[in-house]
Amino acid sequence: QVQLVESGGGSVQAGGSLRLSCAASGLMHSNYCMGWFRQAPGKEREGVAHLYLRSGSPYYAASVKGRFTISQDNALNTLYLQMNSLKPEDTAMYLCAAVVGGACYGREYDYWGQGTQVTVSS
Repeated sequence: QVQLVESGGGSVQAGGSLRLSCAASGLMHSNYCMGWFRQAPGKEREGVAHLYLRSGSPYYAASVKGRFTISQDNALNTLYLQMNSLKPEDTAMYLCAAVVGGACYGREYDYWGQGTQVTVSS
C-alpha cells in the first residue's frame, strides 16, 4: 500500500521560499512517476512538477518553471519541491501523488497525500 505524507507548507511573503516534502512508503521499485499538484479554491487542480523516479527526469508547468525544483532523496524515500520567488498566485493546497510507470505528465495518478497548504501574501 503506497502512502504519501506531505509537510513543509506555511505562510510566506511574495518573493520568499518554501520547501515541501513528501514522505513515501510502499514504493517497491523505481518505476513510478511522482508529482506535485496544487489546487486553489474555485480553480481546477494543476500539475506543478513531475519526476520519473527511474530516470530522474523532471517536468515543470510553465507557471513555475525556473522558480520551482522537484527532486528526490532515494535513501529517505522522500520527494521535495523547492519553491523560490513565490507569488500570491502560488497560494494553494499542494498535494503529492504517485503512479506506476513513466510518461508522467498529463496522466491520472493513483496515490495521493492529504496535502499541505501554501499561502503567499503580497
